Amino acid sequence: MEEKGVMRVIHGSEAVPPEARGAVLALGNFDGVHRGHQALISRAVTEARRSGRPAGVLLFEPHPREFFNPDAPHFRLTPLEEKLAVLDELGLDVAIVLPFDAALAARSAESFIADILVGALGVAHIVVGYHFFFGRNRGGSAETLRAAGAAHGFGVTVVEPVADRGEPYSSTAIRLALAEGDVKDAAEKLGRPWRVKGPVIGGARRGTGLGFPTANVALPKGTALGHGIFAVRVRLDDGRTLNGAAYLGTRPTFDDGMPVLEVFLFDFDEEIYGREIEVSFIDKVRDDRKFASADELVRQMQDDCAKARAILAAAPSPQGRRE
Repeated sequence: MEEKGVMRVIHGSEAVPPEARGAVLALGNFDGVHRGHQALISRAVTEARRSGRPAGVLLFEPHPREFFNPDAPHFRLTPLEEKLAVLDELGLDVAIVLPFDAALAARSAESFIADILVGALGVAHIVVGYHFFFGRNRGGSAETLRAAGAAHGFGVTVVEPVADRGEPYSSTAIRLALAEGDVKDAAEKLGRPWRVKGPVIGGARRGTGLGFPTANVALPKGTALGHGIFAVRVRLDDGRTLNGAAYLGTRPTFDDGMPVLEVFLFDFDEEIYGREIEVSFIDKVRDDRKFASADELVRQMQDDCAKARAILAAAPSPQGRRE
């Protein structure tokens, strides 16, 4: 077992410490930990505080979709490290990460309940969304849990969908917004800006030659963000947060190459190659397009940066986060 902030992270169910047993657990994949997930987790925290028990989540790694279709690109809104960091900010005491492997995929819903929820974890209460399915061939549902709870003596809360203007919050809707480059809408659904993290890698240094040196970051496999210019905030590995403008595209003015994320940090001239940065997308400035010359592109980049500065000046300041 390891600690992240005040939330304990337990990998697997074979050796669950006594203090993590008897918890109130929210179950799900929680990709994105969006507003709908947050409502579900809030119910678990409320029930845990009412009953004097630990509040936690039970999630699966990798995402079942990645296990069943390993060769198909899957856009994860929050890789595990990021997911745990966000969950840590929601007041949870414990996160239990079950490896989603062939053995778990083959386990029946009844076996999952009896052996893992009851036997290994001794759950006191389960909180799930209305569309939660689990077990071999998705044979278990919220109603399966209700019946099992009555038989085994644990409580079950089923949370109805949480909606925005009539549309339920969902990871799918957020992926669609990001695919269109609408990072502002994605942030509204997530409850925070969407962000990516990675080491700064070398590039062609074309931005340096144009007067806009950039920090390049390789996006995680499967990431599907619409191309364009974005106003961003960048968190360095030393804890500093800086404003900037980011470009994602194929550089049609030059080579139409593979897309890479290029970040220009305002009022910053330090060398950060090899260091890890986290990029939070605040709003889109414009779509990507081809320019007739490098000079025309530079003039547009100057305008883009001015617009990005204005967007960031009007945006809420970044909230403090637990380390």
